[in-house]
Amino acid sequence: MREIQGSDVVEAVAEMCKRSNTELPEDVRNKFEEAMAAETSPAAKEVLRQLLENADLSRDTKLPLCQDCGLAVFFVEIGDDCRVVGGNLRDLINEGTRKGYDEGYLRKSACDPLTRANTGDGTPAVIHFDVVPGDKLKIAYMAKGGGAENMSRVTMLAPAQGWEGIKKFVVERVAEAGPNPCPPTVIGVGIGGTFEHSAKIAKRGLLRKLDDTHPDPDIAAREKELEEAINKLGIGPMGLGGKTTTLGVKITMEPCHLASLPLAVNVQCHSQRHEEVVL
Repeated sequence: MREIQGSDVVEAVAEMCKRSNTELPEDVRNKFEEAMAAETSPAAKEVLRQLLENADLSRDTKLPLCQDCGLAVFFVEIGDDCRVVGGNLRDLINEGTRKGYDEGYLRKSACDPLTRANTGDGTPAVIHFDVVPGDKLKIAYMAKGGGAENMSRVTMLAPAQGWEGIKKFVVERVAEAGPNPCPPTVIGVGIGGTFEHSAKIAKRGLLRKLDDTHPDPDIAAREKELEEAINKLGIGPMGLGGKTTTLGVKITMEPCHLASLPLAVNVQCHSQRHEEVVL
């Protein structure tokens, strides 16, 4: 059985936290540039120009892309033929989060739900674990800002509502969110599973690259259909109008109970801060 040192986990997590909050992913930058070229609204073009300038400044100064450095969310896949030594994996990830948010001067937003007392170090992180075949450890990190997360929703549709009901709910949710999640957004859609699982797979979908294509042609077509419908809303960059309300829609679909149709919409802001590492 392969052993992975706990200290390597801490360092990898810390670096992901710092890098993701200061370096805009290349696929997101490309989408900004494509959108700016396609926009006809002067206000939309200017917002996209400023977002690109902000990304350059953040990269060069190592200051955060946004003052809301998010709640740290991790999707972890651990191979069944490896083990982490030198500490509990959950504790190590939280240690890496503390280190990264401290060293990167990232805003620490974790707090008690009722008293609102800040935990002071950006933890505890939200961590989803999965055991997979192999001897590798994959850790995916996402910074989830409050403005975007607050616009997310889960619902239980009647099975008879089908695709048209799904489309209606997703598009209306984005319309209701308006400028609040700092568009242009990325929309994760989870269809199936159970109440809580639909939310999880909706968020996991946000880890995909914006320029990828879903391997299932039917789902790929539905992603495009939703993207086009959302962009016709005219909300535009930062809610100032335009053709670019979303940079992309990512659907994850899994089987569900025959009496149910769980649906989750997870909204992510334009920065789309995420990264993964394999140890």
